[in-house]
Amino acid sequence: MEVTASMVKELRETSGAGMMDCKKALAETNGDMNAALDYLREKGISKATKKESRIAAEGLANIYVEGNKAVILEVNSETDFVSKNEEFKSMIDEIGAALLKSDAKTIEEANELTTKSGMTIKDLIVAKIAKIGEKLSFRRFTIVNKEDNETFGSYIHMGGKIASLVVITGDNVEAAKDVAMQQAAMRPTYTFISDVPADVLEKERAVQKELAMNEGKPADIAEKMVEGRINKFYKEICLNEQVFVKDNGLTIKSFLKNNNSELKYAIRYEVGEGMEKRNEDFAAEVMNQVNGK
Repeated sequence: MEVTASMVKELRETSGAGMMDCKKALAETNGDMNAALDYLREKGISKATKKESRIAAEGLANIYVEGNKAVILEVNSETDFVSKNEEFKSMIDEIGAALLKSDAKTIEEANELTTKSGMTIKDLIVAKIAKIGEKLSFRRFTIVNKEDNETFGSYIHMGGKIASLVVITGDNVEAAKDVAMQQAAMRPTYTFISDVPADVLEKERAVQKELAMNEGKPADIAEKMVEGRINKFYKEICLNEQVFVKDNGLTIKSFLKNNNSELKYAIRYEVGEGMEKRNEDFAAEVMNQVNGK
Protein backbone atom coordinates (compact mmCIF):
# COMPACT_ATOMS: atom_id res chain seq x y z
CA MET A 1 0.00 0.00 0.00
CA GLU A 2 1.29 3.46 -0.89
CA VAL A 3 2.15 5.65 2.10
CA THR A 4 0.71 9.13 1.46
CA ALA A 5 1.63 12.46 3.01
CA SER A 6 -1.79 12.69 4.65
CA MET A 7 -1.25 9.29 6.32
CA VAL A 8 2.12 10.42 7.66
CA LYS A 9 0.55 13.66 8.92
CA GLU A 10 -2.25 11.77 10.70
CA LEU A 11 0.14 9.35 12.39
CA ARG A 12 2.45 12.19 13.37
CA GLU A 13 -0.41 14.10 15.02
CA THR A 14 -1.61 10.99 16.82
CA SER A 15 1.75 9.72 18.07
CA GLY A 16 3.84 12.87 18.39
CA ALA A 17 6.68 11.06 16.60
CA GLY A 18 8.83 12.58 13.86
CA MET A 19 7.91 12.58 10.18
CA MET A 20 10.57 10.07 9.11
CA ASP A 21 9.75 7.72 11.99
CA CYS A 22 6.05 7.86 11.04
CA LYS A 23 6.80 7.22 7.37
CA LYS A 24 8.95 4.22 8.27
CA ALA A 25 6.31 2.85 10.65
CA LEU A 26 3.62 3.04 7.96
CA ALA A 27 5.91 1.43 5.39
CA GLU A 28 6.73 -1.40 7.81
CA THR A 29 3.04 -2.03 8.55
CA ASN A 30 1.70 -1.66 4.99
CA GLY A 31 -0.18 1.52 5.85
CA ASP A 32 -2.11 0.09 8.81
CA MET A 33 -2.53 3.09 11.15
CA ASN A 34 -3.12 1.04 14.33
CA ALA A 35 -0.25 -1.30 13.57
CA ALA A 36 1.98 1.72 12.86
CA LEU A 37 1.08 3.17 16.27
CA ASP A 38 1.99 -0.16 17.89
CA TYR A 39 5.25 -0.17 15.92
CA LEU A 40 6.17 3.27 17.27
CA ARG A 41 5.27 2.28 20.82
CA GLU A 42 7.29 -0.93 20.60
CA LYS A 43 10.29 1.00 19.37
CA GLY A 44 9.83 3.50 22.20
CA ILE A 45 9.65 6.35 19.68
CA SER A 46 6.17 7.56 20.60
CA LYS A 47 6.95 7.55 24.32
CA ALA A 48 10.29 9.24 23.82
CA THR A 49 8.82 12.02 21.69
CA LYS A 50 6.17 12.84 24.29
CA LYS A 51 8.96 13.45 26.80
CA GLU A 52 11.03 15.76 24.57
CA SER A 53 9.59 18.97 26.06
CA ARG A 54 10.39 17.91 29.62
CA ILE A 55 13.50 19.16 31.42
CA ALA A 56 16.43 16.79 31.87
CA ALA A 57 19.12 18.62 33.84
CA GLU A 58 20.21 15.84 36.17
CA GLY A 59 22.34 12.90 35.05
CA LEU A 60 25.99 11.94 35.01
CA ALA A 61 29.30 13.01 33.54
CA ASN A 62 32.04 10.44 33.03
CA ILE A 63 35.48 9.89 31.50
CA TYR A 64 36.75 6.91 29.52
CA VAL A 65 40.43 6.40 28.69
CA GLU A 66 42.08 3.96 26.33
CA GLY A 67 45.75 4.44 25.47
CA ASN A 68 46.34 7.94 24.11
CA LYS A 69 42.64 8.67 23.73
CA ALA A 70 40.06 9.84 26.26
CA VAL A 71 36.38 10.77 26.13
CA ILE A 72 34.55 13.04 28.55
CA LEU A 73 30.76 13.08 28.23
CA GLU A 74 27.52 14.16 29.87
CA VAL A 75 24.18 12.38 29.63
CA ASN A 76 21.14 13.88 31.32
CA SER A 77 18.04 12.51 33.01
CA GLU A 78 15.05 14.22 34.59
CA THR A 79 15.74 13.06 38.14
CA ASP A 80 18.77 12.34 40.27
CA PHE A 81 17.14 9.01 41.18
CA VAL A 82 17.43 7.74 37.60
CA SER A 83 21.05 8.91 37.35
CA LYS A 84 21.86 6.32 40.04
CA ASN A 85 20.07 3.57 38.12
CA GLU A 86 22.36 0.78 36.85
CA GLU A 87 20.45 0.73 33.55
CA PHE A 88 21.29 4.40 33.05
CA LYS A 89 24.93 3.91 34.05
CA SER A 90 25.39 0.96 31.69
CA MET A 91 23.93 3.05 28.85
CA ILE A 92 26.54 5.76 29.50
CA ASP A 93 29.30 3.13 29.51
CA GLU A 94 28.04 1.86 26.14
CA ILE A 95 28.05 5.39 24.72
CA GLY A 96 31.56 6.03 26.07
CA ALA A 97 32.89 2.81 24.54
CA ALA A 98 31.44 3.69 21.14
CA LEU A 99 32.93 7.19 21.25
CA LEU A 100 36.39 5.85 22.15
CA LYS A 101 36.42 3.89 18.90
CA SER A 102 35.39 6.90 16.83
CA ASP A 103 36.56 10.29 15.65
CA ALA A 104 33.12 11.88 15.97
CA LYS A 105 33.16 15.66 16.11
CA THR A 106 29.50 16.49 16.69
CA ILE A 107 26.53 15.07 18.61
CA GLU A 108 24.89 14.36 15.25
CA GLU A 109 27.85 12.22 14.19
CA ALA A 110 28.03 10.55 17.60
CA ASN A 111 24.34 9.66 17.58
CA GLU A 112 24.87 7.53 14.47
CA LEU A 113 27.68 5.44 16.02
CA THR A 114 26.89 1.78 16.64
CA THR A 115 27.10 0.55 20.23
CA LYS A 116 27.94 -2.96 21.44
CA SER A 117 24.21 -3.75 21.61
CA GLY A 118 24.01 -3.27 17.84
CA MET A 119 21.94 -0.07 18.08
CA THR A 120 23.05 3.43 17.25
CA ILE A 121 23.54 5.75 20.22
CA LYS A 122 20.36 7.58 19.20
CA ASP A 123 18.30 4.36 19.14
CA LEU A 124 19.88 3.13 22.38
CA ILE A 125 18.74 6.29 24.15
CA VAL A 126 15.23 5.98 22.71
CA ALA A 127 15.04 2.39 23.92
CA LYS A 128 16.19 3.38 27.41
CA ILE A 129 13.65 6.23 27.54
CA ALA A 130 10.92 3.68 26.85
CA LYS A 131 12.24 1.35 29.54
CA ILE A 132 13.21 3.86 32.24
CA GLY A 133 10.28 6.19 31.70
CA GLU A 134 12.10 9.53 31.80
CA LYS A 135 13.46 11.92 29.24
CA LEU A 136 17.15 11.14 28.68
CA SER A 137 19.47 13.34 26.69
CA PHE A 138 23.01 12.85 25.36
CA ARG A 139 24.10 16.45 25.89
CA ARG A 140 27.78 16.72 25.00
CA PHE A 141 31.14 15.00 24.66
CA THR A 142 34.77 15.78 23.84
CA ILE A 143 37.34 13.35 22.47
CA VAL A 144 40.86 14.22 23.71
CA ASN A 145 44.07 12.81 22.25
CA LYS A 146 47.51 12.99 23.86
CA GLU A 147 51.08 12.21 22.83
CA ASP A 148 53.11 9.24 24.13
CA ASN A 149 55.15 11.56 26.35
CA GLU A 150 52.05 13.07 27.96
CA THR A 151 49.72 11.88 30.74
CA PHE A 152 46.00 12.04 31.32
CA GLY A 153 44.71 13.11 34.71
CA SER A 154 41.06 12.47 35.49
CA TYR A 155 38.78 12.94 38.46
CA ILE A 156 35.09 12.19 38.99
CA HIS A 157 33.45 14.11 41.84
CA MET A 158 30.17 13.43 43.67
CA GLY A 159 29.57 10.17 41.86
CA GLY A 160 29.59 11.77 38.43
CA LYS A 161 28.18 15.25 38.99
CA ILE A 162 31.54 16.72 37.95
CA ALA A 163 34.09 15.20 35.57
CA SER A 164 37.53 16.76 35.17
CA LEU A 165 40.11 15.75 32.55
CA VAL A 166 43.58 17.23 32.01
CA VAL A 167 46.67 16.47 29.92
CA ILE A 168 50.15 17.26 31.24
CA THR A 169 53.61 16.62 29.83
CA GLY A 170 55.69 13.84 31.38
CA ASP A 171 54.54 10.69 33.15
CA ASN A 172 53.62 11.91 36.64
CA VAL A 173 50.18 10.33 37.13
CA GLU A 174 49.70 11.73 40.64
CA ALA A 175 50.50 15.28 39.55
CA ALA A 176 48.03 14.96 36.69
CA LYS A 177 45.32 13.74 39.06
CA ASP A 178 46.05 16.59 41.49
CA VAL A 179 45.48 19.12 38.70
CA ALA A 180 42.27 17.37 37.64
CA MET A 181 41.06 17.52 41.27
CA GLN A 182 41.96 21.22 41.44
CA GLN A 183 39.93 21.90 38.31
CA ALA A 184 36.94 19.98 39.70
CA ALA A 185 37.02 21.83 43.02
CA MET A 186 37.91 25.38 41.97
CA ARG A 187 35.79 25.73 38.81
CA PRO A 188 38.20 27.80 36.68
CA THR A 189 36.57 29.51 33.72
CA TYR A 190 39.64 29.20 31.51
CA THR A 191 42.77 27.06 31.34
CA PHE A 192 45.40 29.62 30.31
CA ILE A 193 45.69 33.42 30.32
CA SER A 194 45.68 33.28 26.52
CA ASP A 195 42.20 31.73 26.64
CA VAL A 196 40.62 34.82 28.25
CA PRO A 197 38.69 36.71 25.55
CA ALA A 198 39.76 40.30 24.91
CA ASP A 199 36.30 41.69 25.71
CA VAL A 200 36.24 39.92 29.10
CA LEU A 201 39.66 41.31 29.93
CA GLU A 202 38.77 44.85 28.85
CA LYS A 203 35.58 44.79 30.90
CA GLU A 204 37.52 43.69 33.98
CA ARG A 205 40.12 46.40 33.40
CA ALA A 206 37.38 49.02 33.20
CA VAL A 207 35.75 47.76 36.41
CA GLN A 208 39.05 47.72 38.31
CA LYS A 209 40.04 51.18 37.09
CA GLU A 210 36.68 52.58 38.18
CA LEU A 211 37.11 50.97 41.61
CA ALA A 212 40.59 52.46 41.98
CA MET A 213 39.38 55.93 40.92
CA ASN A 214 36.49 55.69 43.39
CA GLU A 215 39.08 55.01 46.09
CA GLY A 216 40.48 58.47 45.35
CA LYS A 217 43.61 57.30 43.50
CA PRO A 218 45.10 59.50 40.73
CA ALA A 219 44.67 58.18 37.19
CA ASP A 220 48.32 57.10 36.81
CA ILE A 221 48.28 55.23 40.13
CA ALA A 222 44.90 53.69 39.25
CA GLU A 223 46.39 52.33 36.01
CA LYS A 224 49.20 50.62 37.93
CA MET A 225 46.74 49.20 40.44
CA VAL A 226 44.68 47.74 37.60
CA GLU A 227 47.60 45.62 36.39
CA GLY A 228 48.06 44.11 39.84
CA ARG A 229 44.37 43.39 40.13
CA ILE A 230 44.27 41.82 36.66
CA ASN A 231 46.96 39.38 37.79
CA LYS A 232 44.76 38.52 40.76
CA PHE A 233 41.83 38.11 38.34
CA TYR A 234 43.87 35.60 36.31
CA LYS A 235 44.57 33.61 39.49
CA GLU A 236 40.85 33.30 40.08
CA ILE A 237 39.69 32.31 36.59
CA CYS A 238 42.64 30.51 34.92
CA LEU A 239 43.51 26.98 36.06
CA ASN A 240 47.20 27.31 35.24
CA GLU A 241 47.47 30.49 37.36
CA GLN A 242 45.41 29.33 40.34
CA VAL A 243 46.94 28.80 43.76
CA PHE A 244 47.45 25.07 44.27
CA VAL A 245 44.99 23.94 46.94
CA LYS A 246 47.44 21.43 48.41
CA ASP A 247 50.20 24.05 48.77
CA ASN A 248 49.20 27.71 48.73
CA GLY A 249 52.81 28.69 48.17
CA LEU A 250 52.54 27.37 44.62
CA THR A 251 50.42 28.00 41.56
CA ILE A 252 49.39 25.09 39.35
CA LYS A 253 52.01 26.23 36.84
CA SER A 254 54.81 26.24 39.42
CA PHE A 255 53.60 22.98 40.99
CA LEU A 256 53.84 21.26 37.61
CA LYS A 257 57.21 22.88 36.88
CA ASN A 258 58.52 21.42 40.15
CA ASN A 259 57.39 18.04 38.83
CA ASN A 260 59.06 18.54 35.44
CA SER A 261 55.67 18.93 33.77
CA GLU A 262 53.43 21.55 32.28
CA LEU A 263 49.73 21.75 31.59
CA LYS A 264 48.71 21.15 27.98
CA TYR A 265 44.93 20.83 28.07
CA ALA A 266 42.03 20.80 30.53
CA ILE A 267 38.27 20.32 30.33
CA ARG A 268 35.58 20.17 33.00
CA TYR A 269 31.94 19.09 32.79
CA GLU A 270 29.47 19.82 35.56
CA VAL A 271 26.11 18.14 35.11
CA GLY A 272 23.35 20.58 34.22
CA GLU A 273 25.55 23.70 34.16
CA GLY A 274 23.85 26.42 32.15
CA MET A 275 20.62 24.44 31.85
CA GLU A 276 17.15 25.23 33.10
CA LYS A 277 16.50 23.18 36.22
CA ARG A 278 13.46 21.00 36.71
CA ASN A 279 11.04 22.61 39.15
CA GLU A 280 7.86 20.59 39.30
CA ASP A 281 5.53 20.01 42.21
CA PHE A 282 6.06 16.42 43.35
CA ALA A 283 2.40 15.81 44.18
CA ALA A 284 1.40 17.05 40.74
CA GLU A 285 4.00 14.77 39.17
CA VAL A 286 2.59 11.74 40.99
CA MET A 287 -0.94 12.62 39.83
CA ASN A 288 0.32 12.97 36.27
CA GLN A 289 1.77 9.46 36.50
CA VAL A 290 -1.51 8.13 37.94
CA ASN A 291 -3.48 9.75 35.13
CA GLY A 292 -1.09 8.44 32.52
CA LYS A 293 0.21 11.82 31.40
